[in-house]
Amino acid sequence: MIRKEKIDELKQILEEYKTVKKEQVFKENMFLTSEAYRYYLNNGSIITREKLLKNKNDGSASIVIPRLENGEFLTVIEPRVYTALTVGVGFPAGYIENGEDPKNAAIRELKEETGYNSNYLIKLDEFYQDEGCSQALNRIYLALDCKKVSKQNLDKDEYIKYMTFNLDELEHLVKNKYIMGVNSKLALEKLYEAEILTASVDNALEKVKILNRVFREER
Repeated sequence: MIRKEKIDELKQILEEYKTVKKEQVFKENMFLTSEAYRYYLNNGSIITREKLLKNKNDGSASIVIPRLENGEFLTVIEPRVYTALTVGVGFPAGYIENGEDPKNAAIRELKEETGYNSNYLIKLDEFYQDEGCSQALNRIYLALDCKKVSKQNLDKDEYIKYMTFNLDELEHLVKNKYIMGVNSKLALEKLYEAEILTASVDNALEKVKILNRVFREER
């Protein structure tokens, strides 16, 4: 179950960010573009494929699961206008800039979207966002002992609020279709593994050592 005050607060934010109207606009410099290529296979076949670009980059992103010192997890709520609710609930995430280390991107996005920071980041997994039309390779990080260090630093058209939930409440949000994005749902599966592996360990540094060893061995 989920605490009543939590679901009430979440519903209030969802209502605030809900889409009430849309209209088509035309832009010269589009964020989403595509390129077409011809590929020659080893068996002699030739295929043509389009590649999706985001702001002229491949769109790789870092997803962060922020775990606070009290054991709760930080989530973000923001407009996701193409979903059924038109608002999304999930973990902080953002695009990796050209030449940026994915781990540094995770730290930057966490701080920009929430104002929280962590000195303990563990890479849990990586996956292709949509290998049929994109090179985007996303990384999932667990951030331990997150602390509030600053205000949010959002872009002009970015609207994000954040809330904390315990693990049972996160499961409730998935089952009740509040968390629907594949990035956050996959991250949550990896979080379950991490929590089981470190259930008897309180020290953040020891958790890091265990998880780094286990997830490195899996790869």
